[in-house]
This record gives sequence, structure tokens and C-alpha cells, in this order.
Amino acid sequence: MLDCSPSRKYDIFMRIPLTKYGLPQVIVFPAIIIAVMVMCLLVPLTCWVVILIEILLGLILIWLLSFFRDPLRTVPLDKNILLAPADGKIADIETVDENSFIGEPALRIGIFLSVFNVHINRAPCDVKIEQITYKEGKYLDARNPLAGKINESNDLALIRLDAPENKLIVRQISGAIARRIVCAAAPGQNLTGGEKFGMIKFGSRTELYLPARENAKPLVKIGDKVKAGLTPLVRYE
Repeated sequence: MLDCSPSRKYDIFMRIPLTKYGLPQVIVFPAIIIAVMVMCLLVPLTCWVVILIEILLGLILIWLLSFFRDPLRTVPLDKNILLAPADGKIADIETVDENSFIGEPALRIGIFLSVFNVHINRAPCDVKIEQITYKEGKYLDARNPLAGKINESNDLALIRLDAPENKLIVRQISGAIARRIVCAAAPGQNLTGGEKFGMIKFGSRTELYLPARENAKPLVKIGDKVKAGLTPLVRYE
């Protein structure tokens, strides 16, 4: 399910380390957990059972708030690089045919996001959004390279604003757990490198596509851990 709901009224979340893209879950889910924790204290249970339940619920609460964290990041100013659009681990790097927008063989870099990663998506460089295409689909394990083809996804077709003015695609992909893609961007909008534009909730995959040309040199390998808006994936030479 794609969520493009307005976010201006949630600007207060920009002042605390939780993402506004996590609403309403970041309010509703913790409230439910806290209510259950209080109820457990009122139910006549043995002491060790209450302690065990409270610890378990407390850990779930900590994980939930951690999932929606929004750490402050200083984005590199190098105009010759493409930054990671997501936190996670490089799952695959390969050349594929990409005719929907790029129109030529493309280098695809897939990033798998576990439920412990920051899930905010960021622009790989200064870009203009040409179009956004949402596609319904299945929910395969996001580590599977086929997930980009058959899972629910949302494509941002981008044009680099610096030379080379290549066409790029950032694909947000739901995984086996994720059920909601958030995209707060719109066609015609410009994004600066590292700027946040959305997230995928509860485990997912993000892919970056760029023309497979000799002047684009990958800087990562399979298994590398990357951070959105910080880790260079590709350098133009």
C-alpha cells in the first residue's frame, strides 16, 4: 500500500529523532503497548509472570521506536557520486535491461533493509523527479533479487541535475513483512542529494538504477553495509 499523505501538520516530528513518515504507527503502536503494560500491572498474576511480560513489552516498545528513528546526517557535497538511497546491506550488483525509463542497460544496486535498519529513503544526488510509478505486487523476502520485479514497489524516475545528467531510478520495494510504502515526493519536484523523501515500513528493499557506462564506477561490493545519504555507491569519472 502506497502512502502519500500530507505531512506539514507533523512538522513537530522534525525536531525529535523520530520520522514523520512513521505516523500514525509511531503514536498508535507505542500507546497500545504502554496500555497493555499498565493493564498487566492491574491483573492478578504472579510476580515473575508480570516481570517477564513487562520486559518483553518494553523490548518491543524500544524496537518499535528505534525502527522509526531519524538520525541527523551530514551529507557529502561531492557532486560526482551517487549516495545510498537506503540503509542496509548490499544484496546484489548486476547489469540489467531497463527500458521503462533509462532506455539502455542499467547497473542495478540492491540494498536489503532488515527490521533493525533505519528505513528512511533519501535521494542519491541532486535530481528532478520526472515521474513516480506505483505497482501492486507480491511480498517475497526482500533479500530475493526477484522482489524488485514482482513485489509491491514504487519507482521514482529521476534526472541528475549535475553532469552527467543521467536518468536514474530509485525503487522502493516492500518485503515479506513490509506492507506500506511511504513516498512524500511528487513529479516535477527537485531533491538535493541526501534529502529524505519517504520510507518503507517493517523490512524492505531499495534499488538504485543508473546507466551502465564506463564512467560510472561502483564503490561497493555485495555484503557491504551502507547508510542512506552518507555512503557513496557510485563515482562518476
